[in-house]
Amino acid sequence: MANPAGKAPLAVIAAGGTGGHMFPAQALAEELLARGWRVVLSTDARGARYAGGFPDAVERRVVGSATFARGGAVAKLAVPFRILGGVVKAVAGMVSDRPAVVAGFGGYPSIPALTAATVLRIPRLIHEQNGVLGRVNELFAKRVSAVACGTWPTVLPKGVAGHQIGNPVRGAVRERAASPYIEPGNYPMSLVIIGGSQGARVLSDVVPAALAGLPDSLRQHVRVAHQARPEDLDRVAAAYEAAGIPAEVEPFFADIPRRFSEAQLVISRSGASTVADLTVIGRPSILVPYAAAIRGEQEANARGLVEAEAAVLMPESMFTPEALAATISTILTTPQAAARMARAATRLGLPDAAMALADLAERLAGPPEH
Repeated sequence: MANPAGKAPLAVIAAGGTGGHMFPAQALAEELLARGWRVVLSTDARGARYAGGFPDAVERRVVGSATFARGGAVAKLAVPFRILGGVVKAVAGMVSDRPAVVAGFGGYPSIPALTAATVLRIPRLIHEQNGVLGRVNELFAKRVSAVACGTWPTVLPKGVAGHQIGNPVRGAVRERAASPYIEPGNYPMSLVIIGGSQGARVLSDVVPAALAGLPDSLRQHVRVAHQARPEDLDRVAAAYEAAGIPAEVEPFFADIPRRFSEAQLVISRSGASTVADLTVIGRPSILVPYAAAIRGEQEANARGLVEAEAAVLMPESMFTPEALAATISTILTTPQAAARMARAATRLGLPDAAMALADLAERLAGPPEH
């Protein structure tokens, strides 16, 4: 049945279990709630663990899903059945409380809700964070009402037109939009090292050694916040301690927006959400694209920042302690150049992307029912 008369319109937001999918989904949820909508997050059990930042008003619906990319032969045989079960559950939920719009953000946990919306002919959109469509978004690109693009241009299937939206950032990031940048100098300088919500082994291998190799006059001023995989925590912390560098080493930082705003330099993967946060807040960065990304999406994400001279791109093949130490030293000992990088990043920021995406969702939903 449709929503009862007078009830606020419902948006179902479907997203996978990494920050790259969940952060822009959270940003849209925050914006739609502010506009008086009801919001449901549709994800799987893994995704639900990454949903802690969503407002309490967002209902969580956990549906079954799976991917052929993981597990053995038996697990792969079960994939279609798990997805089908998730689709049936999603259809039942949408029949009892019909959404005005369904928005998918990629990742296999978004399959059930988008499939259910397709079956029920509910207005639907997908948002692609990267410059190249992920597998699930590629599957649905010709089956949705609109494709919103976080990185422009985005490579799209023939006949599919994209909407240039940008990557929505959470309210905590927007609150720090264009924060004043404190140039590097002879005082404590903050470096943030982040490899995405899953951490990055290569950053844990290279960054501590690079910082240990800085000249004493520079190293004594460095303070580090390093997000590392759980299995790397002890050795990374030990490496910083041996180098005499004060460091917080954690598997996840819930306050990345604050840490970015206080940083003199960010060393990071170039995931779409991280790039969006860097441009909205406006910070110099050294970007290390994920080399194993099949579609080269992280290099595509970094391109705008690099071309604007807001970031230095270091491919994994060239990401050595010596090369990184030289790059860090150059940025931290040329404060005016570092400040120019920060300003250049800010010029690329799209702090209103969540508003633009919510506008698109409302257009697709049409006028509210009375």
